[in-house]
Amino acid sequence: MPKLILSMDGLVLKEIVLTRERTSIGRKPINDIQIDNLSISGQHAVITHILGDAFLEDLNSTNGTYVNGQPVKKYVLRNNDVIELGKYRIKYLVDASTPGVSATEMVDTAALKPFEIGTVNAGETRLAGTSTLRTDSSQPGHPASATSIGHLLEHLGVIQVLSGVNVGQELELSKAVTTLGKPGLQVAVITRREQGYFITHVEGKVYPLVNGEQLDAQACRLNDHDIIEIAGVKMEFFLRS
Repeated sequence: MPKLILSMDGLVLKEIVLTRERTSIGRKPINDIQIDNLSISGQHAVITHILGDAFLEDLNSTNGTYVNGQPVKKYVLRNNDVIELGKYRIKYLVDASTPGVSATEMVDTAALKPFEIGTVNAGETRLAGTSTLRTDSSQPGHPASATSIGHLLEHLGVIQVLSGVNVGQELELSKAVTTLGKPGLQVAVITRREQGYFITHVEGKVYPLVNGEQLDAQACRLNDHDIIEIAGVKMEFFLRS
């Protein structure tokens, strides 16, 4: 089970095991992790733990949230990442003994980094207007590569665009995590697991639709020929042999 190590000036203050899906961090006592310091906002940040992945989100804090020295708004945490809140440090650790997804199977880059709207880069496919659909690649030899996780599922998931200027285009969901949507409007991730493919809403006030029904905060397993609607674009999910 993943855990957080809270420290200040090298002194460990607390160890928190991520047993809950949502863990809030802030100065107010209502938070799961309370840091009673004026440099910390009342509700500073939140960590969402879904299917072995942990997503960090800054809640418009006054002094910002940093990971490994870089300011972030939304970020997919990896093993040994250090979250910085003022003088406080929170180290994210994944228990290698936990069955299922290990730390090395997580995304190499932050899946929720701002999209490169102006250009199309390697590993990224532009599908619908300003919306972008990106597959995050992994490091050489990374266990999250298609070759190493291909045995987990008998069929490969595919997304096909049904509306907009890119009707008919397809993207194979061969990576561990695929991010799709329009930054600032609506963003979701599709994760590939032993149990199948799951879609999770991660950004935007309005949640994506699956078969006309709005998602909630929980991960939703995708079934063959489900219709996904996100950022105004309709897509069909199907399984390819």
